[in-house]
Amino acid sequence: MLREFPPPPRAAEFSELIKKRLEEVRGAGGTRETVTVDRNGQQTHVDVIDLPLNGLYLNPGTHRIRAQRTHNPARDEVLEKEPFGDDAQDYLRSLLQARPTNPDSRDPEFDKLKEDLLKFGQNDPGLVTHHGVLVNGNTRAVALRELGVQSMRVGVLPPSFTQADIDAVELALQLRLDQRRDYTYINRLIAMEEQASLGRTPEQIAKEFRIRTSTYHQERWILSTIKELNDRSKSGGGVALRLVDWEGAQERLKELQRLYVKLETLDRDQAEILKEWRLAAILLDFSKTDVRHIDEEFLNQGYLSQVLPADLVEHGAAARPEAVSVPGLGLDVPAASSAVSTARALNDRILRAAATVRNAESELSDSDKAKAQALLDEAKNAFDKAIDSHGRDARVRKRKQMAPARLVDACANIDQCVTDLVQARTSNSLDEEAFDEAVLKLRDSLRKLAQQAGRGILNPGDGVSWLLAAAAAEGLQ
Repeated sequence: MLREFPPPPRAAEFSELIKKRLEEVRGAGGTRETVTVDRNGQQTHVDVIDLPLNGLYLNPGTHRIRAQRTHNPARDEVLEKEPFGDDAQDYLRSLLQARPTNPDSRDPEFDKLKEDLLKFGQNDPGLVTHHGVLVNGNTRAVALRELGVQSMRVGVLPPSFTQADIDAVELALQLRLDQRRDYTYINRLIAMEEQASLGRTPEQIAKEFRIRTSTYHQERWILSTIKELNDRSKSGGGVALRLVDWEGAQERLKELQRLYVKLETLDRDQAEILKEWRLAAILLDFSKTDVRHIDEEFLNQGYLSQVLPADLVEHGAAARPEAVSVPGLGLDVPAASSAVSTARALNDRILRAAATVRNAESELSDSDKAKAQALLDEAKNAFDKAIDSHGRDARVRKRKQMAPARLVDACANIDQCVTDLVQARTSNSLDEEAFDEAVLKLRDSLRKLAQQAGRGILNPGDGVSWLLAAAAAEGLQ
């Protein structure tokens, strides 16, 4: 994934300007302002100079907006071909000031940064290559340009820094805890994948991102799943879901991964079906608490199949082969079950419809978009009914189980009380009056329990029969 970018226009001319200003700073004497950067674990101090903003280029490889670049595939293609052209730089500018989850709208955080720069000026220097490409400070450069500022303080990386060094420096700077604005979730996932492509171990990457190694593997699973879904969402109209479409789904995706890993070793088909249904619910914008209702009980009781419209079910009921041949190995492995294929087919239709509706730049007709929106509405209505039914039943089950659970807890407390009583007597420290008062409260509680059990249970079992008999014997009823 690592890409080497060509030098920007007028690179030699700007490099000469940078060289002269560095010489001026170093020859002036006194204390020089520097920026400390990390290069392969070694601290390097680079000098800070003042450079004209109109000569600096926004970094086309910045991790801050890697996912957001997919918002407009046509403009992203132009950026890939001519990263330092006017159109490409304008696209970068628009993304840096846009809301990460919706690049069509302006980010309030960008306006807060702009206001801070207006009031207090540039506190921290940016960082550039010796060609004048910004490594750190891209968003600040955009804000300063909007404010009409003519120059920017920047540290200059040595000419020996490779693209891999530059990316590592940017990553280290952005992962510091004192940054005003963190990477968005998907951009962090992309940065991890890029580090893995450079040959770094999971343990090294986890340490760099200040996470556990198990969390790193979870993040890689999530990004792989997202990319697979984006590929499956491609339709005849040439549209597909984009990485930016999954911003904001962090917690729901993490909970999905944990559920999938737990179920996969027990029942792979069940894990696959719940994975497809949860992903569909995430795409349909259900909340985290709603998505949690799509669990093993949701599947076993068939809540979704009971309310799913026939036209959505029929498209997922295609015949399947009994086995799939693995090319090059001459082996056959079992194909996915019909239930898994049905769940996958349903999700494929939702994926393609979502891609059609969310891609505002597509050339699809209004009728195609209307059909896609109708399908999404139909699917969301079915999921909403199924989730609501499961939620109601879950609340009923919880009420049914609450009284027995309370009694079990009480028994555990009484058992512990026996142990405490023995220890208190052994040490001659028992407060007998307080203990007697507590026993009287127990008697009152048992009397209330017996009264309610006698009214509500028509055919009492051994336990309730004992309680009623004990209460009657003691004259508590």
